[in-house]
Amino acid sequence: MLDVIALILTVIGGINWGLIGIFQFDLVAWLFGGQGAVLSRIIYTLVGIAAVWCISLLFRDNDLIEK
Repeated sequence: MLDVIALILTVIGGINWGLIGIFQFDLVAWLFGGQGAVLSRIIYTLVGIAAVWCISLLFRDNDLIEK
């Protein structure tokens, strides 16, 4: 479950960075009151932690064995 949450947050972060790169529009800042707002900073921090967590997905053996 934690892996799924981390992936969702990482995708949200990726979409936000895409919007910044293409349109110079920060969706998180727009939704939560600017880049310096406490809620925006919490979202940015959660996305960053999720991205670090997703690094571990690259090194896991995810072979599912059905019995």
